[in-house]
Amino acid sequence: MKQRGRHRRRKRGQALRAFLAGTALALTAAATMISASQATVAANPGTLKPLTSAAETAPLRLRESQVPKSSLDRLSAAMGRPVGVSAVLGSADRLLRDAIDCTAGERTALPVEPTATAAYCWDAADTRSWRAGAVTTSGDADDDGLWGANRVILSAWSRTGTAAEGGGLARVAFVDANDLNRPTYSWALLAVPVDDGRDFRGLVSQVSGMVWYQNKLLVTASGDGGDALYVYDMNRVQRATVDSSAVGRVRGGWSADGAQWVLPAVASYRPAAGTGAARPDYLSLDRSTAPDSLVASEWLSGDDDTAGRLWRYDFSGAPGRSGLLATDTGGYARAAEAYVTKASGSGPVLSRDSQWYLGRAAHTEGDHGTLWRQNPKDPAKATRCGADETRSCWSGESESLSYWEQTGEVWSQSGRMLFALPLASIDRSLG
Repeated sequence: MKQRGRHRRRKRGQALRAFLAGTALALTAAATMISASQATVAANPGTLKPLTSAAETAPLRLRESQVPKSSLDRLSAAMGRPVGVSAVLGSADRLLRDAIDCTAGERTALPVEPTATAAYCWDAADTRSWRAGAVTTSGDADDDGLWGANRVILSAWSRTGTAAEGGGLARVAFVDANDLNRPTYSWALLAVPVDDGRDFRGLVSQVSGMVWYQNKLLVTASGDGGDALYVYDMNRVQRATVDSSAVGRVRGGWSADGAQWVLPAVASYRPAAGTGAARPDYLSLDRSTAPDSLVASEWLSGDDDTAGRLWRYDFSGAPGRSGLLATDTGGYARAAEAYVTKASGSGPVLSRDSQWYLGRAAHTEGDHGTLWRQNPKDPAKATRCGADETRSCWSGESESLSYWEQTGEVWSQSGRMLFALPLASIDRSLG
């Protein structure tokens, strides 16, 4: 029976790869047809320019602030003993559909070139009024690619709408990726303790950047006051006991807008004061540096000629600081390396072996974007596709590039599509 099951899964995997290749051909034809309408295509941004002076790098500092342990303990005493990732995966009862079962409209979010080798779509009803954000995996969390015995993908979502409509929330899907023929998931609300741990509120953020490193989850905090990043402890997950649209303490227990789980923040990072202070919009992990580093970039409008900054912070190796950034005696995390790019409108960022990969959003909603590769020495390169060799080959709304070192895959999501493709195929497409 096991052999027969493996055979069925192998045949389905072969069929899926063939299907995705066919989808790519259709998208290539579409890219050729619409490329003429995408008149605003960035000129070649050239090389990266290093930022080396103190005046250039000082604005990239982030000041660390930890939530008092007494507040976290008070919250867990009221909500119940915290659990870890395995408990969340054990409750995963929602199913991702693979690309074969997704609609043609959903699949238009996939890259044209290179072709995705794995792709799934989220349920429309489960994600209605929510926007897809960043992706990170257990390949980021631990160097063996597993968290305990599990392969895990985390997918961030933010809810649109005004505060009066109950908008401004952010949540993360914990995806059980042990069987990628049938990935399941469960929701956890990102929260911030308030009133000394007597309650919590929802995080207000698009979560365009997210990295899971060791036992910490770092997320961008655009829209949530003056903080740049929030930090969550993956061993401190709380259970919601009331299923309602409310957030925080309610009659009868605790509610998380319908999510089963709550992640309360344990720390945050605030930008340095002054002109040009950094607020990271996109994040990824780079394991090719020593020590491992958190890569960050800022978003600038594609219509703006202002150069954007790319930089990295070292992770700490100090005892008791697992998953936190390295800080100086003043509590500041300082950029270990920084550059300026002329790739205007760039979004998701990935760095590996001194190469920087930058996604540029589509100029027109529904069209495809551009994926650039830059370094400080060589001219930038972008993937080209279609009969007219357009650069509009990448996913148009992707907000994340997460490299899973053990598999060689880059994971991302756009629209309602979660997808992966080999980094090697990206490099081949860039020439």
